Amino acid sequence: MRIAVDAMGGDYAPEEIVKGVLRAAEANPELHLLLVGQKVRIQPFLPDSCPANLSLVEASEVVEMDEHPANAVRKKKDSSIVVATRMVKQGEADALVSAGSTGAQMAASLLGLGRIKGIERPAIATVLPTAQGGKLILDVGANLDASPEQLCQYGLMGSVYAEKILGISNPRVGLLNIGGEEGKGNDLVQKAYELLKNAPINFTGNVEGRDVPYGRADVVVCDGFVGNVLLKTAEGLAGVLFEQIKEKITSTMLRKLGALAVKPGLKEIAQMMDYAEYGGAPLLGVNGISIICHGSSKNKAIYNAIRVAQECVKIRLLEQIQNNLPK
Repeated sequence: MRIAVDAMGGDYAPEEIVKGVLRAAEANPELHLLLVGQKVRIQPFLPDSCPANLSLVEASEVVEMDEHPANAVRKKKDSSIVVATRMVKQGEADALVSAGSTGAQMAASLLGLGRIKGIERPAIATVLPTAQGGKLILDVGANLDASPEQLCQYGLMGSVYAEKILGISNPRVGLLNIGGEEGKGNDLVQKAYELLKNAPINFTGNVEGRDVPYGRADVVVCDGFVGNVLLKTAEGLAGVLFEQIKEKITSTMLRKLGALAVKPGLKEIAQMMDYAEYGGAPLLGVNGISIICHGSSKNKAIYNAIRVAQECVKIRLLEQIQNNLPK
């Protein structure tokens, strides 16, 4: 199995990307990992003796975070994300992983890989840590506006991913709404509710924003605007909460002594809520495995994202999604 990794994408590229790839190469000798990017910038972070299952692929250009995604992808044909995507399209790689510009990765995937037959628009899925483990949220930014039919397709794709990759049997699919009762919400979610209710999935109805952190749905369906706000609010709230806890429990000597007693528990909570544990999640609906990572991913997240890509290829995720679409 060959996995292409965009070495130039992300806040800590290429150093942390290379570290993550080296970890994955050592742990998975059966994998062939392809580091795509500017060799002159990658090589300083490689050991003198590289693993036999690691190769460098030159890509002379980089799509920067502040560039217009679609324009950059069209103009920079030799950028790392475009080259990695092209390798998947041409069969030179089975999947790609990137922590770079999400918009550029989506544009490259849509232009280079196309959509799965029957899917109107792809969705960015992400695994959100909750009190009940990681749960899937989609869409979190691919499409700011969606139709009821597209939300239903998100539910179908998310259900397959949650079962096959997250290992959740008969995953509960919930529609993000302002109330739990049927009939709540705007016209979009009311129509989507009816479609999801009749879809071949375990649709459990509406879920409210406060239900999400408790893990009361295994797959949460929403449009990209709402999903992105939900995700970034959750990230910000978690960050503030841990900062406040750290500040308050270390504010006096007596509290510092007490902090020693609760430190192991806090570490467990921090680990449970760490997005790096899940690595990344795919752009669901494109005709290829394209794993999107958080922009601030470090080597642990990249290592786990490669694991996710490997699992997606192994279980033939694209075929699983297509087989579960209405005929």
